[in-house]
Amino acid sequence: MDASSSSASSSAVCPSDRPIRVGIVAGEASGDILGAGLIKAILARYPNARFEGIAGPLMLAEGAQSMVPMERLSVMGLVEVLGRLRELLAIRKQLVQQMLENPPDLFIGIDAPDFTLPVELKLKQAGIPTAHYVSPSVWAWRQKRIVKIARSVDHMLCLLPFEAQFYREHNVPVTFVGHPLADSIAMETDTLAARQQLGIELAPGQSLLALLPGSRQGEVAMLAPLFLQAAKRCATTGNFRFVIPCINESRYDQVKELCAHWVPELDITLIRGRSRETMAAADSILIASGTATLEATLLKKPMVVAYRVAPITYRIASWLVKIPYLSLPNLLAQRELVPELIQDAATPEALAEALMASLQRGAELQAEYCQIHELLARDASNSAAEAVLSLIRE
Repeated sequence: MDASSSSASSSAVCPSDRPIRVGIVAGEASGDILGAGLIKAILARYPNARFEGIAGPLMLAEGAQSMVPMERLSVMGLVEVLGRLRELLAIRKQLVQQMLENPPDLFIGIDAPDFTLPVELKLKQAGIPTAHYVSPSVWAWRQKRIVKIARSVDHMLCLLPFEAQFYREHNVPVTFVGHPLADSIAMETDTLAARQQLGIELAPGQSLLALLPGSRQGEVAMLAPLFLQAAKRCATTGNFRFVIPCINESRYDQVKELCAHWVPELDITLIRGRSRETMAAADSILIASGTATLEATLLKKPMVVAYRVAPITYRIASWLVKIPYLSLPNLLAQRELVPELIQDAATPEALAEALMASLQRGAELQAEYCQIHELLARDASNSAAEAVLSLIRE
């Protein structure tokens, strides 16, 4: 399917009373966002649809049923997975058995390719239509995986344009749907309104810096101490206020303990959830590499991207991954639009220096941020719904 055909509109939706069943699995917070939007778009077409599998809180709110909590699939790093491998394999086996015993009309795996692609392969072999939402980074490393993907997936849904081109070149049915974040975020960000919503008032001459060390326990444990020490260095050289959004109560408690340990003298505002409002309110952001960097891009915010994993994980990844950039804004711009400080380069000193320098770049970044926003705003959830529902056999 051509990328230009992915801009489906919900205006012509004619609901059906057919009670379809959809198997659906998301493995982390970003997949939960995509899954919730997709479920809502499918329900607009099939109000009696049922969704079963593994879902996060946003998908559950749209009516999905989950056999285990989604967080049990959220594991970072190659080495870190090994400690949870037996549990993950048991969950996958149970999921496949459940889907084969009571076959859904369609199965959708959302991201988490190491978990979902083997499920899709077994279900497709059993005659169940399969779709995968969010391409693995097959264009960046282990390109031979395209063979397994082609065997496992009836249709691939891509969030980024260069991904769709790769699949077309390998004759895998694909739709570039854009990104739901680009549809939901306004082209212009009202920073003052965001601060008012959060109840944040700044003193004259004070700047607000947001710290986002990730959503998973492991990455927060790895990155938050670095981010907090960087904030401490910023505080000694300028007039700053700091804020950290926490995706759930567990992360809130974790970050609170880390703040007390690393920077007890620093006044840091912790916020439960509301990461988008927090980023919108900020003058600049220190952020873990991941989907949140795209959200910060769409909010038109200067940022510094950082990441660390276990040393052996990083060494293995360095051998395998051959791309010039790690962060989404840089990959989309095809140049170093924002600084990336990865692994040993992510020191508190370097992070603080880059973060303070980023405060001068707001106006400079606006034009390219807007181009990226326009490229990705394609009514993604409805485009994805149209693509996957075309697989259902009448």
